[in-house]
Amino acid sequence: MDSLLIYGSYGYTGRLIAREAVARGGSPVVAGRDGRAIARQADALGVDGRVIDLESADLASHLEGFDAVVNCAGPFVDTAEPLVAACLEAGTDYLDITGEFPVFERLRQRDDTAHEAGVTLLPGVGFDVVPSDCLAAFLADQLPAADTLRLGIKSGGGLSRGTARTLVEHLGSGGVVRRNGRLIQVPAGYRTREIDFGDGPEHAVTIPWGDVVTAAHSTGIESIEVYAAAPPWAASGLAAVDSLGWLLERGPVERLLKRVIDARLDDPDGAQLATGSAVVWGEVVDDATGQQARARLRTPNPYALTAEAAVVAAQRMLEDSARVPDGFQTPASAFGSEFVLELSGTERELIETPDDDSSESVRVLVESE
Repeated sequence: MDSLLIYGSYGYTGRLIAREAVARGGSPVVAGRDGRAIARQADALGVDGRVIDLESADLASHLEGFDAVVNCAGPFVDTAEPLVAACLEAGTDYLDITGEFPVFERLRQRDDTAHEAGVTLLPGVGFDVVPSDCLAAFLADQLPAADTLRLGIKSGGGLSRGTARTLVEHLGSGGVVRRNGRLIQVPAGYRTREIDFGDGPEHAVTIPWGDVVTAAHSTGIESIEVYAAAPPWAASGLAAVDSLGWLLERGPVERLLKRVIDARLDDPDGAQLATGSAVVWGEVVDDATGQQARARLRTPNPYALTAEAAVVAAQRMLEDSARVPDGFQTPASAFGSEFVLELSGTERELIETPDDDSSESVRVLVESE
């Protein structure tokens, strides 16, 4: 991994990824705008560091000599496009850990340009969206005629400041689903359902997760909804926040919320990384016949999984780039639905549903070491 650049490496998740890369024997170059932070990190890890400003007119020249860049600097809606443009010019493969659906859609629209440049664009190599993308591809293989996909996320282990700040930027923006091949803006939390994440049915509400773009690419399924486990009052709470979008879009309010986050929220600590966990649930349906397939995927703490997944994805791309297709890719389209099971502590379960769908029995298909 000596030809790997990690941009935004001194943020919470960036630090985890850089440490993971070094622990695996790599010597990545760490980079970002803050020269002091980069110097401290590079010295601590024993690697090279570079100060890179995404507004630089010669950004592409900073990427020459690198085979791949992992972007860890959010909000990715601000950082992905300049880095991708520079990667296309420099011939450098691009990876990131975004979960922002607009970023996935913008990069998807650059598929032809990336093919022409011989560059791979692989966003979402963290918890967003490795587990859900791989589970979606697995389910599509179980029921190739499926035309509807629903995913559910139940996560524990806390939020980093960076993630929370990004969420603030999207408050009041509503939700999104995929319907008949089109992205449709919907109110926040516009639909709810009960999902069994493994301990019985739980209330869940729709969220604007990146799979509305990525899972369509991975599976060809044209109607997709993503849910998150949430208390019953969450839907009305999200609707209330949605109605205040005009207020939340004002700079002073956003800055105030971010200051509160910086002052009150601590990044997940070592204990949370070691003990936190998440469950991803999925269901595909053939609407013409009513046939369906369901599965669950259990993972370790989302940030721990992100660190490992990003490094393993970059490693795979660097070591065997000829087998990773050019153009826009997702984790499953690049590496296959089994990729998530290469990561520590992941376990996939196929849920066998009887014809009357009155109960669910579970068997473990594959368990990682």
